[in-house]
Amino acid sequence: MKLKIYFLAALVLFSLLFSGCSKEVEEYNKSAIYWYSKIVQSVSNGDLERADSYYSSLQGEHIGSPLLPEATMILALAHMYHEEYLLSEHFLNEYIKRYATPNEKEEAEFLKIKAKYMALPNPRRDQGLITEAIEEGEAFKRIYPNSMYLEIINTMLTRLYLAEFTLNESIAGLYDRLDKPKSAAYYRSINPQPWIVSEEVNRAVAPWYRSWFEGDGTSSWYDFMIPDTQSVVSRSSVKDEDVGESDETK
Repeated sequence: MKLKIYFLAALVLFSLLFSGCSKEVEEYNKSAIYWYSKIVQSVSNGDLERADSYYSSLQGEHIGSPLLPEATMILALAHMYHEEYLLSEHFLNEYIKRYATPNEKEEAEFLKIKAKYMALPNPRRDQGLITEAIEEGEAFKRIYPNSMYLEIINTMLTRLYLAEFTLNESIAGLYDRLDKPKSAAYYRSINPQPWIVSEEVNRAVAPWYRSWFEGDGTSSWYDFMIPDTQSVVSRSSVKDEDVGESDETK
C-alpha cells in the first residue's frame, strides 16, 4: 500500500515538472483584434519579447489590417521607454515605410533622431552613432523647416556637436601623448563648428568607476606607463622642430 502511494506521488510530481517545463501551446489563425489585444497586454506587463512575437503573428496573418500602424507605433514607443533604442528605430523605420501619412512621417522621423540621441549616454564610446544622429538631425531641419519639433532638434544637435568636438579633442590628445602630431592635427581639423570655443566647453564628468579606466578625456590612469622616448609606432612621426630644422638647412 505504501509503495502504491509513493508511486502515485512520484507520478504527480513528475507530471507537474514536465508540464512546467513544456512550451506553451502554439497559437495561430487568430483574428487581428486578438493579436492586437495580446500585444497591448504584453506591453502593459513589460514583456516586449512576447509583444514582438505577437506583432509578427499580426503582421503575418493580417498584412492589411488597419490595426498594424497603431501596433507598430506602440512597440516603437515601448522599446524606447525600456531603453531598447535600436529596436525602437526598427519599428519606426517600419512605420515610416509602410504606414505613415506625410504628417505622421514627420513625427516618426523626429522619434528616430530622439532614439539615436538617447542611445548615447556615453558619447566617447560611439563615434559613428554621433555622426549618424547629426546627419539625420540636419536632414530633418532641411525637410521640415517649420516643424514644431525644430527647437528640440536644435537642442539635440547642439549637444551632439559638442559631444563630437570633445570626442575628437580626446582622440587628438591621445595622439599628442603618442607623439603623432599629424594625426592629432587631423582630428582637430575635422571639428567643423566655428562657434565652439574649446576653453569654454565644460566636459562631462565621468563617474569615479569609469574615470579610472577612461580618464577625463585629456589624460588616462595609464599615463605613467607611456615612456618619454618615442615608441616603435611613433618613431617615424614628424615633429614641428624637425620640419623647422630641415627648412633651415635648405
